[in-house]
Amino acid sequence: MAKKATPAAKAAGKLQFHSWIETFDFGKELKVKNEMTGFVYFLGVDDSAKFASLIEEHGLAWQAKTLKQNDREVVYFAGSKGPVWILRPRKKASVGHDGLIDEASYSWARDQFGTLVSQLKAHHLKGVQMEFHGTEGAQDLGALVGLDVAVYNFRQFVDGKQLTDLPKVALRKSLGSWDKAVVKDAMLRARAVNVARHMVNLPPNDLNPKSFAEMATKRLGFPKNTKVTVWDTKKLVSEKMGLHVAVGQGAENGPCMVHLKYRPAKKSSLKPVAIVGKGITFDTGGLDIKPSSAMRLMKKDMGGAASVIALAQWAAESNYPGPLDFYLALAENAVDGKSFRPGDVITARSGMKVEIDNTDAEGRLVLADVLDVACTQKGTEEAELVIDVATLTGAIKVGLGAEIAGLFSNDDELAAALTKAGQRSGDLNWRMPLFEKYWGDLSSPFADCKNSGGGFGGAITAALFLQKFVRGKKWAHLDVYAWTDKAQGALLASGGSGQPVQCLIEFLNSRLSR
Repeated sequence: MAKKATPAAKAAGKLQFHSWIETFDFGKELKVKNEMTGFVYFLGVDDSAKFASLIEEHGLAWQAKTLKQNDREVVYFAGSKGPVWILRPRKKASVGHDGLIDEASYSWARDQFGTLVSQLKAHHLKGVQMEFHGTEGAQDLGALVGLDVAVYNFRQFVDGKQLTDLPKVALRKSLGSWDKAVVKDAMLRARAVNVARHMVNLPPNDLNPKSFAEMATKRLGFPKNTKVTVWDTKKLVSEKMGLHVAVGQGAENGPCMVHLKYRPAKKSSLKPVAIVGKGITFDTGGLDIKPSSAMRLMKKDMGGAASVIALAQWAAESNYPGPLDFYLALAENAVDGKSFRPGDVITARSGMKVEIDNTDAEGRLVLADVLDVACTQKGTEEAELVIDVATLTGAIKVGLGAEIAGLFSNDDELAAALTKAGQRSGDLNWRMPLFEKYWGDLSSPFADCKNSGGGFGGAITAALFLQKFVRGKKWAHLDVYAWTDKAQGALLASGGSGQPVQCLIEFLNSRLSR
């Protein structure tokens, strides 16, 4: 008897995210006039005169003096016409590091307006009048992205109740009109982040290598500018992708690789960029099984692939003017009689022989074979540079925490561009060393190398392993967490975070101005 699809599985098949900001009345005054109206003012600069005038307009007599002395970035009060929020970024000193981890104007606006969504819901408002005064483009974009990212809720999505508890919004600028391109850009960025979040949030009984591939081929609805190809297990075997096959051979749904080939309508002088995502749809650890506490969140071990497919959708929908190749390395690391074993020696697509030291170091194995595919394309299809995204090591989270991705690269210019893109987008990364001396930890008397080494420097040795499969190409590796353990900023619930979608969008856009 066939299993009945769960609500989450049905919703995953559509992935139709409705944009809240698409419903806004831009440049207009709110028509809802009653006690259920709120007011939001965004002062792009610290304008004390405008702040005081807003207090005079909305504040009660006994409030005015105290409110005018308030020096917080977000000031809230119950005014004479309804609740009022005034947002005004204050100047902050740099924390150093050449400003590479300072909060950008985009990310400040994104997180403040994202947080605001929960407050608007709590007040059960019917309408909100928003006004932006003296804001710049990055602030406008950040605020809109924050509003759209914040309305995503997994339960509402799977229950078909998106945008049901949100007020009507009218949004005006003090000078000039709203740029439609900025609004569209915000919608597409927010949608990409939320697609990645939702994919990570899906339960592992709904998301497996087969259903993940079906989303790419059938359910996400990629336009004609994106060709989707799936290499099933049989094709992986014929391509001699022994590492990828080994990881997934114990699972009911076998491993596969998805290639999303995006080419713009107009011929571009840019060379292709290849982006590879680790897609372990659930990681038990294999025969080197994880303890239950470490296994609990392992549905998120496909966070890299989630961000890559979301990025592919952004590129296709925004008509990105350069060629891009997206690869998803999909497998489930299961415990079974057919599972690969510690001590196995497996041959990679590149010809390298790898001894399995630990079956829980599986992500680097699927990435290795798929990186080899990405790096061996020829002629006009040859990639100028390759980036991989993976929830690869717990070691990087210990070192950098959940919000900063570990960046490894063999090219200084590429690394700098990614770190700067991360700062501008509030999707941070920090470069770590590819310290070649640690490669000795992966030495093996039975093969060219092992897949894991000692207990120290685990994120570095994992990156060194991947470097052996990029054939000397410009390459960067982002070791991400892809999850938020608590509500923060525009992420109003724990779960998938969409890391590092915004960074990679910013990076790809920066290539256009070279």
